Amino acid sequence: MIARVLKSIFFKKAQGKASRYATNSAKMFELAKQVISKMQKVGFRENMSDFQTNVQILIRMIRAYASGEYKGLPWKSILSIVAVLIYFVSPIDLIPDFLPVIGITDDVALVVWLIKTFGSDIQKFSEWEKRKKTINIG
Repeated sequence: MIARVLKSIFFKKAQGKASRYATNSAKMFELAKQVISKMQKVGFRENMSDFQTNVQILIRMIRAYASGEYKGLPWKSILSIVAVLIYFVSPIDLIPDFLPVIGITDDVALVVWLIKTFGSDIQKFSEWEKRKKTINIG
């Protein structure tokens, strides 16, 4: 399924928009809001907690990148993350979201692919985030 999603006209359109978003902080913050809104609207079940956790990390990554706090993301990674999130929030994609249950399948598959493909960049961000939250005493 992931090969079909990656080759779809819908994902190609998301990729086309990604560079415009990645160079515009306001668009990146708006995209993060849209992703959060969709996550709340869809209301994922407990068995989707890994998916939710992964999407939350991606949201934090694009926010940190957009704010200039985190500069450790390669351009290819940020473009891919943004493209996947644009695809995720789009109601019309390979499997339209208005179809109950199955409508989110392509979105989930795409996020899983992204996490596997860019896992090392995501891991580096997570480590950066943990260091940032650690308070040095003395």
